[in-house]
Amino acid sequence: MPARKRKSKAAPEPRGLEARRLAAAQPPAAVAALAQQVADDGGTVLATFRDPLGGHWQLLAALPLELVEPTPYQRDLSPTHVARLAHAIDRLGRFLDPVIAVRAEGGKYWTPNGHHRLGALRSLGARAITALIVPEHEVAHRILLLNTEKAHNLRERALEVIRLAEGLAQLDERPEREFEAEFEEAALLTLGVCYQENGRFSGGAYHSVLKRVDKFLSAKLPKALETRRQRAATLLRLNEVVNQAVSALKARGFESPYLKAFVVARINPIRFKRGAKADFDETIDKMLVAAERFDVGKIKVQQLARTGGTSVEE
Repeated sequence: MPARKRKSKAAPEPRGLEARRLAAAQPPAAVAALAQQVADDGGTVLATFRDPLGGHWQLLAALPLELVEPTPYQRDLSPTHVARLAHAIDRLGRFLDPVIAVRAEGGKYWTPNGHHRLGALRSLGARAITALIVPEHEVAHRILLLNTEKAHNLRERALEVIRLAEGLAQLDERPEREFEAEFEEAALLTLGVCYQENGRFSGGAYHSVLKRVDKFLSAKLPKALETRRQRAATLLRLNEVVNQAVSALKARGFESPYLKAFVVARINPIRFKRGAKADFDETIDKMLVAAERFDVGKIKVQQLARTGGTSVEE
Protein backbone atom coordinates (compact mmCIF):
# COMPACT_ATOMS: atom_id res chain seq x y z
CA MET A 1 0.00 0.00 0.00
CA PRO A 2 1.58 3.33 -1.03
CA ALA A 3 2.32 5.76 1.77
CA ARG A 4 -0.06 8.65 2.09
CA LYS A 5 1.27 11.99 1.08
CA ARG A 6 1.26 14.48 3.89
CA LYS A 7 -0.56 17.67 3.13
CA SER A 8 1.81 20.59 3.04
CA LYS A 9 0.90 23.53 5.21
CA ALA A 10 -0.38 26.56 3.41
CA ALA A 11 2.06 29.45 3.38
CA PRO A 12 1.13 32.12 5.96
CA GLU A 13 -0.41 35.31 4.73
CA PRO A 14 2.16 38.12 4.41
CA ARG A 15 2.12 40.43 7.41
CA GLY A 16 4.15 43.22 8.95
CA LEU A 17 6.19 45.91 7.26
CA GLU A 18 8.30 45.75 4.15
CA ALA A 19 12.01 46.22 4.75
CA ARG A 20 12.13 49.66 3.17
CA ARG A 21 9.43 50.93 5.56
CA LEU A 22 11.12 50.06 8.87
CA ALA A 23 12.86 53.42 9.13
CA ALA A 24 10.88 55.43 6.58
CA ALA A 25 8.45 57.27 8.88
CA GLN A 26 9.03 60.01 11.43
CA PRO A 27 9.20 58.52 14.97
CA PRO A 28 6.60 59.76 17.46
CA ALA A 29 7.50 62.40 20.02
CA ALA A 30 7.81 59.87 22.88
CA VAL A 31 10.42 57.88 20.94
CA ALA A 32 12.34 61.05 20.03
CA ALA A 33 12.32 62.04 23.70
CA LEU A 34 13.65 58.60 24.66
CA ALA A 35 16.48 59.00 22.14
CA GLN A 36 17.40 62.31 23.77
CA GLN A 37 17.39 60.67 27.20
CA VAL A 38 19.78 58.00 25.93
CA ALA A 39 22.14 60.72 24.75
CA ASP A 40 21.84 62.57 28.06
CA ASP A 41 22.67 59.32 29.89
CA GLY A 42 25.94 59.00 27.98
CA GLY A 43 24.72 56.53 25.36
CA THR A 44 24.46 56.75 21.60
CA VAL A 45 21.41 55.97 19.46
CA LEU A 46 22.62 53.97 16.47
CA ALA A 47 19.25 53.60 14.77
CA THR A 48 15.56 54.39 15.28
CA PHE A 49 13.23 51.97 13.53
CA ARG A 50 10.10 49.85 13.75
CA ASP A 51 10.13 46.11 14.27
CA PRO A 52 9.21 44.23 11.09
CA LEU A 53 6.28 42.24 12.50
CA GLY A 54 4.32 44.54 14.81
CA GLY A 55 5.59 47.91 13.61
CA HIS A 56 6.55 49.00 17.14
CA TRP A 57 9.14 51.74 17.44
CA GLN A 58 12.44 50.90 19.13
CA LEU A 59 16.02 52.14 19.36
CA LEU A 60 19.26 50.34 18.66
CA ALA A 61 21.70 52.02 21.04
CA ALA A 62 25.09 51.75 22.68
CA LEU A 63 24.85 52.15 26.46
CA PRO A 64 27.50 52.54 29.16
CA LEU A 65 27.75 49.12 30.72
CA GLU A 66 27.41 50.44 34.27
CA LEU A 67 23.93 51.79 33.49
CA VAL A 68 22.49 48.42 32.47
CA GLU A 69 21.06 46.05 35.10
CA PRO A 70 18.87 42.96 35.02
CA THR A 71 15.26 43.43 36.09
CA PRO A 72 14.99 42.81 39.84
CA TYR A 73 12.79 39.74 39.29
CA GLN A 74 15.24 37.55 37.40
CA ARG A 75 16.92 34.31 38.35
CA ASP A 76 20.43 34.32 39.78
CA LEU A 77 23.39 34.22 37.46
CA SER A 78 24.87 30.87 36.51
CA PRO A 79 28.66 31.36 36.85
CA THR A 80 29.22 28.42 34.50
CA HIS A 81 27.06 29.94 31.78
CA VAL A 82 28.62 33.38 32.23
CA ALA A 83 32.11 31.89 31.87
CA ARG A 84 31.06 29.95 28.75
CA LEU A 85 29.56 33.07 27.17
CA ALA A 86 32.58 35.20 28.05
CA HIS A 87 34.92 32.64 26.52
CA ALA A 88 32.90 32.50 23.30
CA ILE A 89 32.63 36.30 23.01
CA ASP A 90 36.33 36.73 23.76
CA ARG A 91 37.43 34.15 21.21
CA LEU A 92 35.23 35.70 18.53
CA GLY A 93 36.29 39.19 19.52
CA ARG A 94 32.78 40.48 18.84
CA PHE A 95 29.54 41.08 20.76
CA LEU A 96 26.82 40.34 18.23
CA ASP A 97 23.67 39.79 20.29
CA PRO A 98 22.20 43.03 21.70
CA VAL A 99 20.17 42.78 24.90
CA ILE A 100 16.63 44.13 25.19
CA ALA A 101 16.32 47.07 27.58
CA VAL A 102 13.81 49.57 28.95
CA ARG A 103 14.75 52.83 30.59
CA ALA A 104 14.01 52.86 34.32
CA GLU A 105 14.10 55.71 36.81
CA GLY A 106 17.38 57.41 37.54
CA GLY A 107 18.87 56.85 34.10
CA LYS A 108 19.24 53.10 34.59
CA TYR A 109 18.28 50.53 31.95
CA TRP A 110 16.65 47.22 32.86
CA THR A 111 17.21 44.20 30.66
CA PRO A 112 14.70 41.35 30.99
CA ASN A 113 16.69 38.95 28.83
CA GLY A 114 20.39 39.81 28.99
CA HIS A 115 21.54 38.99 32.53
CA HIS A 116 24.18 36.46 31.48
CA ARG A 117 25.45 38.45 28.50
CA LEU A 118 25.75 41.43 30.81
CA GLY A 119 27.76 39.35 33.26
CA ALA A 120 29.98 38.05 30.48
CA LEU A 121 30.81 41.55 29.21
CA ARG A 122 31.54 42.73 32.73
CA SER A 123 33.91 39.84 33.28
CA LEU A 124 35.73 40.86 30.08
CA GLY A 125 36.06 44.49 31.18
CA ALA A 126 33.83 45.94 28.45
CA ARG A 127 32.84 49.60 28.69
CA ALA A 128 29.61 49.50 26.68
CA ILE A 129 26.87 47.18 25.48
CA THR A 130 24.51 47.33 22.52
CA ALA A 131 20.82 47.18 23.31
CA LEU A 132 17.41 47.25 21.66
CA ILE A 133 15.59 49.82 23.76
CA VAL A 134 11.81 49.60 23.74
CA PRO A 135 9.66 52.49 25.02
CA GLU A 136 6.99 50.26 26.61
CA HIS A 137 7.94 49.49 30.23
CA GLU A 138 5.65 46.46 30.41
CA VAL A 139 8.05 44.59 28.13
CA ALA A 140 10.36 44.29 31.14
CA HIS A 141 7.74 42.04 32.76
CA ARG A 142 7.75 39.45 29.97
CA ILE A 143 10.82 37.71 31.38
CA LEU A 144 9.95 34.11 30.57
CA LEU A 145 8.83 34.87 27.04
CA LEU A 146 11.87 36.98 26.17
CA ASN A 147 14.61 35.03 27.87
CA THR A 148 16.11 32.61 25.35
CA GLU A 149 19.80 32.94 26.22
CA LYS A 150 19.69 30.05 28.71
CA ALA A 151 16.88 27.53 29.14
CA HIS A 152 14.98 27.88 32.41
CA ASN A 153 14.40 24.93 34.67
CA LEU A 154 11.20 24.80 36.71
CA ARG A 155 12.76 26.32 39.82
CA GLU A 156 14.13 29.32 37.89
CA ARG A 157 10.85 29.93 36.10
CA ALA A 158 8.84 29.77 39.32
CA LEU A 159 11.17 32.08 41.24
CA GLU A 160 11.17 34.67 38.46
CA VAL A 161 7.37 34.65 38.30
CA ILE A 162 6.83 35.03 42.05
CA ARG A 163 9.43 37.83 42.27
CA LEU A 164 7.69 39.59 39.41
CA ALA A 165 4.29 39.14 41.09
CA GLU A 166 5.58 40.57 44.37
CA GLY A 167 7.05 43.56 42.54
CA LEU A 168 3.89 44.22 40.54
CA ALA A 169 1.68 43.90 43.62
CA GLN A 170 3.23 47.11 44.96
CA LEU A 171 2.40 48.96 41.74
CA ASP A 172 -0.78 47.45 40.34
CA GLU A 173 -3.89 46.11 42.09
CA ARG A 174 -5.55 44.53 39.08
CA PRO A 175 -6.87 40.96 39.54
CA GLU A 176 -4.22 38.26 39.27
CA ARG A 177 -5.91 36.70 36.24
CA GLU A 178 -5.23 39.89 34.25
CA PHE A 179 -1.49 39.15 34.49
CA GLU A 180 -1.70 35.82 32.67
CA ALA A 181 0.56 37.07 29.86
CA GLU A 182 3.29 38.01 32.36
CA PHE A 183 3.02 34.97 34.65
CA GLU A 184 2.22 32.42 31.90
CA GLU A 185 1.12 29.68 34.29
CA ALA A 186 -0.74 29.91 37.61
CA ALA A 187 1.12 26.95 39.09
CA LEU A 188 4.41 28.84 38.82
CA LEU A 189 3.18 31.36 41.39
CA THR A 190 2.46 28.70 44.02
CA LEU A 191 5.64 26.80 43.24
CA GLY A 192 7.61 30.04 43.41
CA VAL A 193 6.54 30.62 47.00
CA CYS A 194 7.51 27.02 47.81
CA TYR A 195 10.99 27.54 46.36
CA GLN A 196 11.36 30.77 48.35
CA GLU A 197 10.62 28.82 51.52
CA ASN A 198 12.68 25.77 50.57
CA GLY A 199 15.33 26.06 47.88
CA ARG A 200 15.54 22.25 47.59
CA PHE A 201 11.81 21.78 47.09
CA SER A 202 11.04 19.17 44.41
CA GLY A 203 8.49 21.14 42.44
CA GLY A 204 8.67 18.82 39.45
CA ALA A 205 6.95 16.08 41.45
CA TYR A 206 3.80 18.19 41.80
CA HIS A 207 3.89 20.31 38.65
CA SER A 208 1.65 18.09 36.52
CA VAL A 209 -1.01 18.06 39.27
CA LEU A 210 -0.83 21.80 39.83
CA LYS A 211 -1.16 22.56 36.13
CA ARG A 212 -4.60 20.96 36.27
CA VAL A 213 -5.91 22.41 39.54
CA ASP A 214 -4.11 25.73 40.11
CA LYS A 215 -5.83 28.52 38.17
CA PHE A 216 -5.36 32.27 38.00
CA LEU A 217 -7.35 34.01 40.73
CA SER A 218 -9.98 36.73 40.42
CA ALA A 219 -8.72 38.47 43.57
CA LYS A 220 -6.57 41.59 43.27
CA LEU A 221 -2.89 40.76 43.03
CA PRO A 222 -1.88 41.66 46.63
CA LYS A 223 -4.77 39.56 48.01
CA ALA A 224 -4.06 36.76 45.54
CA LEU A 225 -0.49 36.54 46.83
CA GLU A 226 -1.86 35.82 50.30
CA THR A 227 -3.78 32.89 48.81
CA ARG A 228 -0.61 31.74 47.02
CA ARG A 229 1.27 31.67 50.32
CA GLN A 230 -1.51 29.62 51.93
CA ARG A 231 -1.47 27.16 49.04
CA ALA A 232 2.30 26.92 49.20
CA ALA A 233 2.15 26.16 52.94
CA THR A 234 -0.25 23.28 52.25
CA LEU A 235 1.94 21.99 49.44
CA LEU A 236 5.06 22.13 51.61
CA ARG A 237 3.23 20.19 54.32
CA LEU A 238 2.26 17.56 51.75
CA ASN A 239 5.88 17.43 50.58
CA GLU A 240 7.06 16.64 54.12
CA VAL A 241 4.70 13.67 54.35
CA VAL A 242 5.70 12.46 50.87
CA ASN A 243 9.37 12.68 51.89
CA GLN A 244 8.61 10.48 54.88
CA ALA A 245 7.07 7.87 52.57
CA VAL A 246 10.10 8.03 50.30
CA SER A 247 12.42 7.55 53.28
CA ALA A 248 10.38 4.53 54.38
CA LEU A 249 10.66 3.01 50.90
CA LYS A 250 14.42 3.51 50.96
CA ALA A 251 14.56 1.84 54.39
CA ARG A 252 12.91 -1.18 52.78
CA GLY A 253 15.66 -1.31 50.18
CA PHE A 254 13.99 0.52 47.30
CA GLU A 255 16.47 2.60 45.29
CA SER A 256 15.30 4.61 42.30
CA PRO A 257 15.39 8.22 41.06
CA TYR A 258 11.62 7.84 40.57
CA LEU A 259 10.65 7.14 44.18
CA LYS A 260 9.13 10.55 44.82
CA ALA A 261 7.35 10.64 41.47
CA PHE A 262 6.04 7.15 42.24
CA VAL A 263 4.60 8.17 45.62
CA VAL A 264 3.02 11.34 44.23
CA ALA A 265 1.47 9.38 41.35
CA ARG A 266 -0.01 6.83 43.79
CA ILE A 267 -1.69 9.52 45.91
CA ASN A 268 -2.85 11.69 43.00
CA PRO A 269 -6.69 11.54 42.98
CA ILE A 270 -7.02 12.99 39.46
CA ARG A 271 -4.35 10.87 37.81
CA PHE A 272 -6.82 8.93 35.65
CA LYS A 273 -9.52 11.62 35.40
CA ARG A 274 -8.57 13.17 32.08
CA GLY A 275 -10.36 16.41 31.36
CA ALA A 276 -12.20 16.47 34.67
CA LYS A 277 -12.29 19.77 36.54
CA ALA A 278 -10.65 19.72 39.96
CA ASP A 279 -10.27 22.16 42.83
CA PHE A 280 -6.84 23.00 44.26
CA ASP A 281 -7.71 22.75 47.95
CA GLU A 282 -9.81 19.60 47.54
CA THR A 283 -7.13 17.85 45.46
CA ILE A 284 -4.17 18.70 47.71
CA ASP A 285 -6.17 17.82 50.86
CA LYS A 286 -6.97 14.39 49.38
CA MET A 287 -3.32 13.89 48.50
CA LEU A 288 -2.30 14.81 52.04
CA VAL A 289 -4.69 12.26 53.55
CA ALA A 290 -3.51 9.61 51.08
CA ALA A 291 0.14 10.37 51.83
CA GLU A 292 -0.43 10.02 55.58
CA ARG A 293 -2.05 6.61 54.94
CA PHE A 294 0.57 5.47 52.44
CA ASP A 295 1.51 1.88 53.33
CA VAL A 296 5.04 1.14 52.13
CA GLY A 297 4.59 -2.49 53.19
CA LYS A 298 2.20 -3.05 50.27
CA ILE A 299 4.58 -1.71 47.61
CA LYS A 300 6.27 -4.25 45.37
CA VAL A 301 9.35 -3.87 43.20
CA GLN A 302 7.31 -4.62 40.07
CA GLN A 303 5.03 -1.66 40.75
CA LEU A 304 7.94 0.75 40.93
CA ALA A 305 9.54 -0.72 37.82
CA ARG A 306 6.36 -0.02 35.83
CA THR A 307 6.28 3.69 36.68
CA GLY A 308 8.83 4.76 34.02
CA GLY A 309 8.83 8.44 33.08
CA THR A 310 11.41 10.98 34.07
CA SER A 311 12.95 11.65 37.44
CA VAL A 312 11.81 14.63 39.49
CA GLU A 313 13.53 17.90 38.59
CA GLU A 314 15.27 19.26 41.67
